[in-house]
Amino acid sequence: MTIESLTNIPKNFIQNIIEEDLKAGKNKGRVATRFPPEPNGYLHIGHAKSICLNFGLARDYNGTCNLRFDDTNPTTEELEYINAIIDAVKWLGFDWQDRMYYASDYFEKFFQYACELIKKGKAYVCDLTSEQTREYRGTLTEIGKESSCRNRSIEENLDLFTRMRAGEFADGAKVLRAKIDMSSHENHPRTNNKWCIYPMYDYAHCISDAIENITHSICTLEFEDHRPLYDWFLNQLENLPHPQQIEFARLNLNYTVVSKRKLLELVESGLVNGWDDPRMPTFVGLRRRGFTPQAIRNFCERIGVTKQESTIEMSYLEECVREDLNMIAPRVMAVINPLRIVITNFPEDEVDQLDAQYHPNDPNMGSRQVPFTREIYIEQDDFMENPPKEFFRLRPGQEVRLRYAYIIKCDKVIKDPVTGAIQELHCTYDPATRGGNTPDGRKIKGTIHWVSAKQSVKAEVRIYDRLFNVANPTANKDIDFKTNLNPNSIAALTECFVETSLAKVKSEEKFQFERLGYFCVDYDSTPQKLIFNRTVTLKDSWAKVAKKGSI
Repeated sequence: MTIESLTNIPKNFIQNIIEEDLKAGKNKGRVATRFPPEPNGYLHIGHAKSICLNFGLARDYNGTCNLRFDDTNPTTEELEYINAIIDAVKWLGFDWQDRMYYASDYFEKFFQYACELIKKGKAYVCDLTSEQTREYRGTLTEIGKESSCRNRSIEENLDLFTRMRAGEFADGAKVLRAKIDMSSHENHPRTNNKWCIYPMYDYAHCISDAIENITHSICTLEFEDHRPLYDWFLNQLENLPHPQQIEFARLNLNYTVVSKRKLLELVESGLVNGWDDPRMPTFVGLRRRGFTPQAIRNFCERIGVTKQESTIEMSYLEECVREDLNMIAPRVMAVINPLRIVITNFPEDEVDQLDAQYHPNDPNMGSRQVPFTREIYIEQDDFMENPPKEFFRLRPGQEVRLRYAYIIKCDKVIKDPVTGAIQELHCTYDPATRGGNTPDGRKIKGTIHWVSAKQSVKAEVRIYDRLFNVANPTANKDIDFKTNLNPNSIAALTECFVETSLAKVKSEEKFQFERLGYFCVDYDSTPQKLIFNRTVTLKDSWAKVAKKGSI
């Protein structure tokens, strides 16, 4: 897949709105956005679009972008999630400077503005239960009914609301309504038990935006129906600024789910190994797998911003990752399914140190020494005893080039006498072809990678694939989405060998294992046990794998 240059991407409709506002002198030429996550889970790839959009607009128009936690629901929020969100936004490359806010910091103002609405006759305390509220609300075909509490006096409403704040009533016994409610007596992770009433999103969001003097409140399309209420509240509270809410289509990605609730189900049911499982679409999972912030930013830039819902191919994101890693990842050699080769005409105790560049297009990365010895490992699938005509790797009687090393020829195949399985190959090398050169001009079509059997480092390599085996895991509402999990989404290969230059790698370092793909050092890796996670293959092979039914 070829991805177009970022410079060729046209402006989106939100940029056009902002530029028209700037031309008209609206907001005194300011642009102020915000990213307002609810701290009820770890951020995932679906949030990347909103983060990049809000911070990107602020960057492009010399504005500001706040990080604000919508921490108004203490039943689902934890400080762990707050810290994880901070880390994720920083890792993605954005800086809110000193503008990190919490909706809970505005609770006193929310209360005072609610009292103002009561005094204006725009809000009242209601005794209906949640079931009665749903019943009274009506449907698309039935007119809703007014609550019997709607005509309470202003004085009575103020008295009841003040007593609600003091925690005098049981949970859910009373709510303040103006198409909003304020309920619950759960302890808040930041304010503890100071508040016994909590604002719903529709009330808290617009007022938080106004308090922070936001100019453009960018939301996903599911909040389009909420916009009349957003505007209604701010129209009633005349002393507050009035930000403009603009909606865009959220990011949907196939072969995964972008719902914190569903991801939490996977974590709590033990179907994945936590929020940072490399199969998860969370930032912590993608980071552990080896995805880069630059790749994710490029991906969000390229998919664009529209008002039309769509689902993006996972392969498009992976291609952005390949493109970035191709520029920054050193090339090294590793063998993950080893087959032993004995080079019979190479001295047993000799070690030939070969020079190998880390990157063919970036000499600044330097080079390293790769030891060549009598015994080496190659990939099992780089040898076939009876190959098809177009097989240019190693086979009996045929020559192949070892990357950075020599040309070898397979002379003998050693098999297990009982099972017939190939145990090792006996080969000879041509000393005149050091560095893979052919002084006599003969043509060698195949080049394969290898590592020394004696001077290499054993490692575990974890191969990850799609988390789900269907493109849209939640399409069928009659079945549990978890039944669509890919049972082969992870394979741990424990008999792998990497070149000695990787003996002291650090967590999150990224490499291209030549001919195999891009890999990242796992958090759990130690000098005693190296662990690498496959980030992506060198090419998109998913379509072929899926077609064969071997997922």
